Amino acid sequence: MSELTVYAIDGLTPVVHPDAYVHPSAVLIGDVIIGARCYIGPCACLRGDFGRLILHDGANVQDTCVLHGFPGADTVIEEDGHIGHGAVLHGCRIGRNALVGMNAVVMDEAVVGESAIVAASAFVKAGMEIPPGMLAAGVPAKVVRPLSELERQWKRDGTACYHDLARRSLASLTATTPLREMEANRPRIQLDLPGVAPLKVKKGE
Repeated sequence: MSELTVYAIDGLTPVVHPDAYVHPSAVLIGDVIIGARCYIGPCACLRGDFGRLILHDGANVQDTCVLHGFPGADTVIEEDGHIGHGAVLHGCRIGRNALVGMNAVVMDEAVVGESAIVAASAFVKAGMEIPPGMLAAGVPAKVVRPLSELERQWKRDGTACYHDLARRSLASLTATTPLREMEANRPRIQLDLPGVAPLKVKKGE
């Protein structure tokens, strides 16, 4: 794996568990603590130059996400928290097994409860509390309804996919140069993850 983009500031150096995967294009600054089996995607920015950022075991922060917080504030993603592409977290807490959808924003002192889901592109206002097991959506976000068991399982399956991606990336992701043309009979990536599909497909819509 290529060398990580990691910066110390004011004597604080990011901490990355050896079983976590951090893409080399992600940026980690200062007071950042990343637990086991975490996945940090390409171009994610975790800025612990004001407040502390804590990612518990099995959390994933996907490509182009931004994590930051005010001085003295913690931004926390609990175990198996799942942060979709392009999301912004600022001084908030994401509960165990919760999901924040793509391009959503979660503001200061907001709390996303255990196994809750914040819909894609939602805006969670400062101080809002989303109860466990609920769906929040909209701009500003409002609690819409309880999640179905199908939706809860879909979330768990998706997070398991990122646990596997962390393992695969540690084992085989390498910097290389592109081929000049596609080889004959080019194989596809083979994954044994039958539960991973768009939610619309899982609902049979």
